[in-house]
Amino acid sequence: MSKDAADTAQAVATRTDPARTPADAGDAGYSKDLKHRHVNMIAIGGAIGTGLFLGAGGRLHNAGPALALAYLVCGIFAFFVVRALGELVLYRPSSGSFVSYAREFLGEKGAYVAGWMYFLNWSTTGIADITAIALYTHYWSMFTSIPQWTLALVALAVVLAVNLISVKIFGEMEFWFAIIKVATLVGFMLIGIYLLATQHRVDGTTPGLSVITDHGGVFPHGLMPVVLVMQGVIFAYAALELVGVAAGETAEPEKVVPRAVNSIMWRVGLFYVGSVVLLALLLPGSVYSADESPFVTVLSKIGVSGAGDVMNLVVLTAAMSSLNSGLYSTGRILRSMAAAGSAPKFTARMNRSQVPYGGILLTCAVCVLGVGLNYLMPSQAFEIVLNVASLGIISTWVIIMLCHLIFVRRAKAGLVERPSFRLRFSPGTELATVAFLLVCLGMMWNDPAVGRKTLLLIPVIAALLVAGWFGVRRRVAQQSHRG
Repeated sequence: MSKDAADTAQAVATRTDPARTPADAGDAGYSKDLKHRHVNMIAIGGAIGTGLFLGAGGRLHNAGPALALAYLVCGIFAFFVVRALGELVLYRPSSGSFVSYAREFLGEKGAYVAGWMYFLNWSTTGIADITAIALYTHYWSMFTSIPQWTLALVALAVVLAVNLISVKIFGEMEFWFAIIKVATLVGFMLIGIYLLATQHRVDGTTPGLSVITDHGGVFPHGLMPVVLVMQGVIFAYAALELVGVAAGETAEPEKVVPRAVNSIMWRVGLFYVGSVVLLALLLPGSVYSADESPFVTVLSKIGVSGAGDVMNLVVLTAAMSSLNSGLYSTGRILRSMAAAGSAPKFTARMNRSQVPYGGILLTCAVCVLGVGLNYLMPSQAFEIVLNVASLGIISTWVIIMLCHLIFVRRAKAGLVERPSFRLRFSPGTELATVAFLLVCLGMMWNDPAVGRKTLLLIPVIAALLVAGWFGVRRRVAQQSHRG
């Protein structure tokens, strides 16, 4: 037999033998209790959060109507990331998700960096969430006398309890959180369309295109403010990758994942871009502010009583949902890492309900530090942790695209088989996404107040990762040898 024929035979055998597909030791022991509606709503919940309900106000003020363009561009790249992850999930479903794929395609060091950067993202996001929950709760007078740190601790305890009971309870909670967010957005958009169609005056202004053209056009402050908000917009899309983690605990990932991933694009277009366009047509960008939800701004201007209370309840729900998702995903990611030796052993432990409680408790421990941050610096806690979290999410998305790039190369070499559900136009799509994310990261330098300080943390985080690797590499080698 010629060398070429032998190579071809080996490639075919590799492609067709299921036993050759690498398994993740961290996937053993999970229940498959997440249903299609749970995963579908986890995808929606990941796409809609406080970044839209609260963050859009300040961004509209700074960037004007062009914010819709920023949401669209970032949304397209976010879709590429989730589509790439979806393809990897169908190739091999894993609760370790992109950490498991990083182990296969980038090696143990890649998995180590992917896992701990994702942990950094969600543990700091968790601090931001409990801070936000405390701030939102203070909106109601009956809670103003309770210290911010106490409310943060109570919120953390409630969500921790939900996560530890069972994955089904987590899925159910996310399902109803997402229903509340979607219903609120649809309700607002119907009101906005009615105001536009009837030319009902809002704050003395007739809604329509004239609101944009009479106040500086689409780019009232130029292009740079739009570029600068990109990093914040990317953070608004953080959690879309939860679909990949959740797929490891559903019975039929091959049916559930493609539907959930494909639906993300039109949801982004409808909810993010559509609602921002509506907001821009109803009021000038200068009227909106970072201190108030843009939806509350519009509704209060047309005299809807109780709009502030309703929207405050919704953003409170969004923050609870985010915290819930963060504890869920880090628990699964850390268990995958512990199985490989790159996370503490106790994070691999599961309770009777097949929930990896060790990893969840570790994330909670970091969030408790956030409770202390709320006690020491209640006014700055939110901004500090939000920017650190953005480093985690950008690095996670870059790693997902690098994994997919290598996966496609191996598929072309006949070493693995790509599923029919694919990210198109590889390698151009992956390279363009990585370049876009790195440019967004670099643009943070133009924001000396917060962005520049965040970028200066990168060498510190890199040094900690290197030191940590030297601490775990022997254990990783031992686990790899056993595997």
